[in-house]
Amino acid sequence: MADLKGKTLFITGASRGIGLAIGKRAAADGANVVIAAKTAEPHAKLKGTIYSAAEEIEEAGGKALPLVVDVREEDIVEAAMKQAVDTFGGIDILVNNASAISLTGTLETPMKRYDLMHQINIRGTFLCSQKAIPYLKKAENPHVLNLSPPLNFEAHWFSPHVAYSMAKYGMSLCVLGMAEEFRKAGIAFNALWPRTAVATSAMDLIGGPDVRNKCRKDTIMSDAAHIILTKPSREFTGNFCIDDELLADAGVTDFAQYRFEGVEEKDLLPDFFV
Repeated sequence: MADLKGKTLFITGASRGIGLAIGKRAAADGANVVIAAKTAEPHAKLKGTIYSAAEEIEEAGGKALPLVVDVREEDIVEAAMKQAVDTFGGIDILVNNASAISLTGTLETPMKRYDLMHQINIRGTFLCSQKAIPYLKKAENPHVLNLSPPLNFEAHWFSPHVAYSMAKYGMSLCVLGMAEEFRKAGIAFNALWPRTAVATSAMDLIGGPDVRNKCRKDTIMSDAAHIILTKPSREFTGNFCIDDELLADAGVTDFAQYRFEGVEEKDLLPDFFV
C-alpha cells in the first residue's frame, strides 16, 4: 500500500478537528505537515493551537511546521507556502480544510458573517490553490483535497442557510473546474465529505454536549483522505468522495471502529448535502 512518507502536506485550519486528524494520519507515515491556521493562542471555547497540533504531529511520527496563516490574506499565504518549501523542499499536497459556518437564514445572516464564510471558504480555497499550484507542478504525485460536499443542487440544501451552502459549494466548484484545468499538469483536485456528522470541538460548540453520541470519529475522514492522497494523481481527479463509500470501495468492512462506544449506526446524524 502506498504511503505518504517524506511527502509535505500544507493543511489549512489544521490546529484542530478534521484538519489535524488528516495531518496525524499522514504523520504516521513519516510525512511533513505544515499546520497553516490562525490559532496561535488558546481559544476560549475550542481547544488546540498550531503549536499543540505540531506536538501531536511529531508524536505521531511526522515533522511539523506550525505557521500562523489567515487564508484570506494573499501575502501571508504566499509567505507561508515559501516557508514550507524552504523548510521541507517542496509541497506535495494541499488540503483546503479551513472553513467558516453559520447555519442561518437569509434575514438572520449579517453581511459580516456572509463575508467571513465566503472569504474563508471560497476565496481561501481559491487563493491557497492558486499559490500552491506552481509548487505542486514540481511534485511527483501532487494532490489538492478540498473538504467540501458533492454538488447536489437540491433546494432543501440551500433554503435553511443559503449563505453557508453557497460558500461550501464554492469550494466544490473549485474542484470541478481546477481538476480539468490542471489535468494535463497531473495535479489531482478532489473533494471529500462525511456521510455523517463528525465529532470535533466545533461540532460540540454548534450541537451541544450530547452531539457526539450522533457522530463518527474524525479518524474516518483522515483514513478516507489518506486513500485519496496516495492514489496516482493522474488517474484520480475530479471526484466528489463520501468517506464511508470510499473506505468500503477500498475494502474496509469494520465501521464500528469509527463510532463511539454504545453508539449504533442507526443513531448517527446524517451530514449536510448528502
